[in-house]
Amino acid sequence: MYDRRFFQTRLGQAALVSITAMVTFVALSSQIATTVPTTPIALTEQVELA
Repeated sequence: MYDRRFFQTRLGQAALVSITAMVTFVALSSQIATTVPTTPIALTEQVELA
């Protein structure tokens, strides 16, 4: 698809930098522990009406 001459151009170098940044972002974002925030069930006192 791309040959060595392409990556020696400024556009090719920019493409390599972009690819490296995306790979780094994916690698770092996959290490972030994602936790689902727990929603409080009841913030106020509940009163039952009979």
